[in-house]
Amino acid sequence: MEQTIFQHMQIVRGITERSIQQIPEELADYIPTGFTNNIRWNFGHIAYIQEKLVFGVADEKMTLPKAYEGFFSAGTKPSSWIGNAPTLAEISDELTAQKQRIVDSLPGNLHKRLPEPFTNKAGITFHTLGETFLFSFYHEALHMETIKRIYRATKN
Repeated sequence: MEQTIFQHMQIVRGITERSIQQIPEELADYIPTGFTNNIRWNFGHIAYIQEKLVFGVADEKMTLPKAYEGFFSAGTKPSSWIGNAPTLAEISDELTAQKQRIVDSLPGNLHKRLPEPFTNKAGITFHTLGETFLFSFYHEALHMETIKRIYRATKN
């Protein structure tokens, strides 16, 4: 079963990696009416939350640049950014490197209990690394759908 989970992660992240490569940098910061964030924020948020759900909640070292928290953590938004956010190419590189770190460190650890239960903003409580890792697929897919909707709105 573990092999299937990691294959699924490769599929989900592969979709994200292909998508970020197709978005022109000049469209990354547009926020259409009805949205709070832009495409850049959503891709960066995927990277930041994945890092938190896989490494942070397990008290492991988070290796994304520290600035990602200020730009992309839950509750942040581009209108509050101070400084220059990473480019799409930089975020893409981080997503790819993150995938490899997960492949290198997570196998055999999905049943590992978290140092303390983690409750997300939706009120869901997780007790194991596998639970947070599996939830991250759902989270990534939600934001990929938002990216698609923003991209469609930029074309109109």
